Amino acid sequence: MGKYLVASVILLLINLTSLLPSLACPYCPTLTPPPPKKKPPSPPKVRPSPPPPSPPPPSPPPPTQTPCPPPPSPPKPKPKPPPPPPSTPVPCPPPPSSKCPIDTLKLDACVDLLGGLVHVGIGEDEKEKCCPVLEGLADLDAALCLCTTIKAKVLNINIILPVALELLVDCGKHLPSDYQCPS
Repeated sequence: MGKYLVASVILLLINLTSLLPSLACPYCPTLTPPPPKKKPPSPPKVRPSPPPPSPPPPSPPPPTQTPCPPPPSPPKPKPKPPPPPPSTPVPCPPPPSSKCPIDTLKLDACVDLLGGLVHVGIGEDEKEKCCPVLEGLADLDAALCLCTTIKAKVLNINIILPVALELLVDCGKHLPSDYQCPS
């Protein structure tokens, strides 16, 4: 019986040790179980709306009757085109001449010989005398006329003579920078 007594005492001590913590806190609230969680209602299932009824296919238009073509008329004789006039060859434009198209005596007032040197007048007075003479000429023709007049004044002595560009520019004429009087 001694064995039973020892076993009973051990059981009593185990029960008392579990009783002590509960007696130590008499004011502790008792735990209440948390409320059960409710699932949110699932969203309503939206059914796709049925497709709208398709319109019936258009009916083909009624066939149109094409009128019969008129009977062919008798062929008319085609008028013959008049014969082409005899072609005359177009003359080629003349090559640029190395002669002044105006009378060089008209330019004598512009070109003077002073002490054996050629002098080409520049300024308003010469512009009034010379520009009307050069007015109807192309740029190169005006330069050629000045060259011809200057050569006539120096009796065709072959010298390299720059054209009086100042006079030509005053009269609104423009020449290439490498222009030289023809010999």
